[in-house]
Amino acid sequence: MEKEKVIDPKKIKDDEKIKDEVNNSQENNNDKETKELSLEDKIKELEDKLVRSYAEMENQRRRYEKEKDDAFDYGGFSFARESLNLIDNLERSRTSLENDEKLKNTDALKKIKEHLDIVYKDMISILKKNNIEPIKSINEKLDPNLHQAMMEVEDEQKEPGTIVQEIQKGFMMKDRLLRPSLVCVSKKVEKKQEMDKKNEEFQQNKEKN
Repeated sequence: MEKEKVIDPKKIKDDEKIKDEVNNSQENNNDKETKELSLEDKIKELEDKLVRSYAEMENQRRRYEKEKDDAFDYGGFSFARESLNLIDNLERSRTSLENDEKLKNTDALKKIKEHLDIVYKDMISILKKNNIEPIKSINEKLDPNLHQAMMEVEDEQKEPGTIVQEIQKGFMMKDRLLRPSLVCVSKKVEKKQEMDKKNEEFQQNKEKN
């Protein structure tokens, strides 16, 4: 008769203990791997934040540099534009004196004009030292970016659109327009026949209406 096996309770307890230890070890390894992955994700996230922060700081630095350069180059823009009124008044005073019948052809007018010319040249010189230049107008083609046409005059000797008179001088501050030149431009001379034809068409349209 086969002898019945006797199970040792102590051995069972030891086996269960070993099994628990193995399971705990595996769980710890899994937790460790999970923690390591989370740490890598955090590092990557921090790197992304650093890159974005650096890019934003660089953009701010560039904006600041541009604003600083503009302030240095064009800080006196408004002041310069207002200062042009002094030149306008100076030119108006000269024209007014020249048209004064009592002063015409007198030594007094000659001396006054000489003094006004000196002041005018000094003012233009000061403007040029500050990168403010008058715009060329006379005999130039009309440029809408620089000139503003105030009137047209017939001129057979000039190509249409050529500036023949400067009403008010315009100025540039470096590459910026302080104000446009107010000018008078030439236009094509209309022949008498063309004028008569236009007048006739006008009268006909007027009668129809």
